[in-house]
Amino acid sequence: MTGTYDWNPMPHKVDILCPQCNELAVFEFAELVRIKLKKDIPFFQDSDLFEYHTFSDSCGHKWHAAIYFAGLHGSSVNAISDLPENYKPDHWAHSKYLTRSNETYLGSYACPACKTNNKHTLQWPEDAYYSIEHKGKVLWAFNRESATDLYDFLNGSTRKVDNFKWQHFLLHIPTVFKTAKARDSVVKKLAKLLET
Repeated sequence: MTGTYDWNPMPHKVDILCPQCNELAVFEFAELVRIKLKKDIPFFQDSDLFEYHTFSDSCGHKWHAAIYFAGLHGSSVNAISDLPENYKPDHWAHSKYLTRSNETYLGSYACPACKTNNKHTLQWPEDAYYSIEHKGKVLWAFNRESATDLYDFLNGSTRKVDNFKWQHFLLHIPTVFKTAKARDSVVKKLAKLLET
């Protein structure tokens, strides 16, 4: 999906194809917090819980950040302790997602099928588990819940987005997937995908 959909925010966790076994895995975004003082940098550089990185803003000024992969620690900030003054574990629960470049994001994934839990650079929507192709275009959903809403919406007769939890997501489905000609094919492919 493209166009205005690009500004639709992604949830903190999305369902992906496991890079190891191609089964359903859950990707969770890494959280980034700016390091405020230079004296705090060594703590984050030496920590086993964080990755330390430097970045440049649009003016070329460097800034320092501590990145936390909650997905590697049970999707929780509970593993974080003994932080320098003025930092709290929940700072990493409400921070920014780390974007490497357009459409790629840093985080980690957990796969129940092959028991893999590892860092991963998400490439969206290529990594999406709930994804189908129709006439050379890709239709995807973030997770099973949004895929179910997508199926019900496209299969319904009224198509009122107000009736769905994922209404903002559904507002941006490209027209090619909503036409009467596409309906049967798209709905069948989504139904098959949701059977797994």
